[in-house]
Amino acid sequence: MNRRKFVKASVALSTLGGLSGISGLLSNQVWAADGIADGTAKKFSFDKLKAHAKQMASSSWSGAPGALPATLANLTPQAYNNIQYDAKHSLWANVPHRKLDVQFFHVGMGFKRPIRMFSIDTASQDAREIHFRPELFNYHDANVDVKQLQGKTDLGFAGFRAFKAPELARRDIVAFLGASYFRAVDDTFQYGLSARGVAVNTLTQHEEFPDFTAFWFETPKADATTFVVYALLDGASLTGAYKFTIACEDKRTVMKIENSLYARKDIEQLGIAPMTSMFSCGTNERRMCNTYHPQIHDSDRLAMWTGKGEWICRPLNNPRQLSFNDFTDENPKGFGLLQLNHDFNDYQDVIGWYDKRPSLWVEPVGSWGKGAINLMEIPTTGETLDNVVCFWQPATALKAGSEASFAYNLYWSALPPVESNLSRVVATRTGMGGFPEGWAPGEHFPDTWCRRFAVDFTGAELKDAAPKGIEPVITVSSGTFKQVEILYVEPTNTYRILFDWYPNSDSTTPVNMRMFLRTKDQTLSETWLYQYFPPAADQRQYVDDRKMTAGN
Repeated sequence: MNRRKFVKASVALSTLGGLSGISGLLSNQVWAADGIADGTAKKFSFDKLKAHAKQMASSSWSGAPGALPATLANLTPQAYNNIQYDAKHSLWANVPHRKLDVQFFHVGMGFKRPIRMFSIDTASQDAREIHFRPELFNYHDANVDVKQLQGKTDLGFAGFRAFKAPELARRDIVAFLGASYFRAVDDTFQYGLSARGVAVNTLTQHEEFPDFTAFWFETPKADATTFVVYALLDGASLTGAYKFTIACEDKRTVMKIENSLYARKDIEQLGIAPMTSMFSCGTNERRMCNTYHPQIHDSDRLAMWTGKGEWICRPLNNPRQLSFNDFTDENPKGFGLLQLNHDFNDYQDVIGWYDKRPSLWVEPVGSWGKGAINLMEIPTTGETLDNVVCFWQPATALKAGSEASFAYNLYWSALPPVESNLSRVVATRTGMGGFPEGWAPGEHFPDTWCRRFAVDFTGAELKDAAPKGIEPVITVSSGTFKQVEILYVEPTNTYRILFDWYPNSDSTTPVNMRMFLRTKDQTLSETWLYQYFPPAADQRQYVDDRKMTAGN
């Protein structure tokens, strides 16, 4: 998959997008008396940006970026990381008592697209360009020949990152880097999954990665913890204008996003509010946990709050083969890739700190109409590759010459901003089944192969209903289920639903499972969705330990 090469080691290798035709919003270089913005002042507005993006869509795409100077093109990841922005030249260094600041990433290595940056005076709405110049950076031990960079103001930048007091210039909280990828943190300061401006033809052989090619920053007030940045998107099949209102709160980061998209070509699959994450192994999928870590993942589930009000939990998989699922909906209330387990003991990782990684929740603004939440899961053998993709696909395709606008909020936080009063799925576990707990298959029990599933639900919401009788409502797309049990797990104050799934054929087609809890006509829990991949027929057998010998 090209995607896996694209995101390897967090290097989003951008091969699409362009900067042609935006001279109407840019300006010639003239040194400014203060700040790092050295361009001539020119009026800016979001409406002008949208008009310009629309105009660009009527012309052909300029293609991939040109070659970088050799001293930058051949950088190793270690050398690239040694290039650091000089905090004395940060965007808002001249704002007294500031609580926010912005620094820029250097182009180099796989980051070839020159991105242009502009500073907006909020009072006058005058925008000045910030041109690249080597003195904005400290090159340390990167072994960059700075002489090759002198006078190359068109090199631009690779992206930007934002800081918030009291961690100004030390720990960033928002980063835009590579194509249209961006990330944010909560109060742990630990990055995790990524978002993107748009997804184009993700599930086809012709996936595209449009670029953010220019950013405009409104200068915030000194005491502000919210800033506004505008972005121009450009790609082979579409252009776009974006407005990000980014609130850097104490416990979370919230982004209000407005966009307008303009199609150059017919787009087979348009993805809105896309996000990418990593799931290697967890409580339900142990196949790739050949490591001392109990679990390895940035996110453990896809959560959905449907337009009809149903709450759904879909645990993530690291499948043996590429897997795609779409969940049809109309006017969804929210969805996201969540990391809800924040117990260090369940990860034991002091490098990735998976227990600190944030969840990402999408809150649509307005009516999104009919469509589907798409989920793609890619097999992966490690933790350096994003292998989970999720986004909203509108039912109406975006045709050449047409346009579409969407508004939504992104919440980067430990927990999503909304929750139901229903019992929530805590964990999903699987293992061999067909016999009582504490026993093993053998002469006293049938040795027919089956798979056991244990799904834990939070218990506080179920205790009052327990005397009335908790009923698991289970459906499977193939095979049958038996041995259903309901257990109260006192140490964790949860209720565990056990059932065994028996195949009715040798098929390895994925089995879709669905379960929720109720008592009489009252729904007690969110809906658990799961996709199980049965092994091949010759692998459906148990090993009888009594037949093993020392020689084996």
